[in-house]
Amino acid sequence: MTHALTLTRRAAALALLAAPLLAHAADFPSKPIKFIVPYTAGGTTDLVARTVGQKVSEKLGQPVLIDNRGGAGGNIGMDAVAKAAPDGYTIGFGAISTNALNPHIYKSMAFDPRKDFTAISLLGMSTIVLEVPASSAIKTVPELIAAAKKNPGLPYATAGTGTSMNLAGVMFAQMTGTELTHVAYKGSGPAITDMLGNTIGVMFDNLPASLPHIQAGKLRALAVAGGTRSPSLPDVPTMAEAGLKGYALEPWFGVYGPAKLPAPIVKALNEAFVEALAMPDVKAKLQQAGFSPRGSSAQELTTLTDTEYKRLGDVAKKAGMTAD
Repeated sequence: MTHALTLTRRAAALALLAAPLLAHAADFPSKPIKFIVPYTAGGTTDLVARTVGQKVSEKLGQPVLIDNRGGAGGNIGMDAVAKAAPDGYTIGFGAISTNALNPHIYKSMAFDPRKDFTAISLLGMSTIVLEVPASSAIKTVPELIAAAKKNPGLPYATAGTGTSMNLAGVMFAQMTGTELTHVAYKGSGPAITDMLGNTIGVMFDNLPASLPHIQAGKLRALAVAGGTRSPSLPDVPTMAEAGLKGYALEPWFGVYGPAKLPAPIVKALNEAFVEALAMPDVKAKLQQAGFSPRGSSAQELTTLTDTEYKRLGDVAKKAGMTAD
């Protein structure tokens, strides 16, 4: 009898604790939603967040405020999401790097992507492009491989250590048997500036950031890293087509909230993001920038996060990837 009463009291106490969250969930959202983008303004993630966030705001009837918090390969921004109250008013723009790769390469992590977040929806996939300045003598992937073998330690630029672009360079070196030196910039912008000024001669970049310069004829795309050609660059081969059979890397992005986000709030946010990502004007704008928008169920993003965490852990360990 006493045991039964104890259990009843415990259940009642838990119900009282959960009641405020459920009450908030019932009238969600009743104030602006902060959408943390863990990268600097002006890049791929910023474009996607602002384009989709505007539509989500219209659907939910509350402003979606974009908060750019760059640094530590996205870890600073996503840590803020992990430590936020699980009420739906702080969400984050997670990625293949922050939620699958970084835990394997950073010496210390303030959060565990498998335990400290609630998956909400996929946002889509980006394309990584391998490029050189238009003035470069290198015109194909085989020519780049030959140059790298002739000049061990050939430098290549990316938007930062631990990014999917860094991973793309590591995979390229592994599969071609070359030795490359990674030069990590603080975002795509400064790296592209040095590419345009011929300060550095090779770069792996997220396509949306480099696409205008490729289209203007200032940068030359050698290949894309995905399994299929990019609709934005139909004449540019995939790495596999350029001779690296089995090479494929497609960075993915998703919306996450803090752990223990109530199911009704997850449902409301998921429906808003999935609907926004399916809108013809949103799809057209993001596809034109080299991004492939795609919403998903919360469970699909959870499964993807878990499987990619395991897969990229193996890749990072094999390559000896580290970041401070």
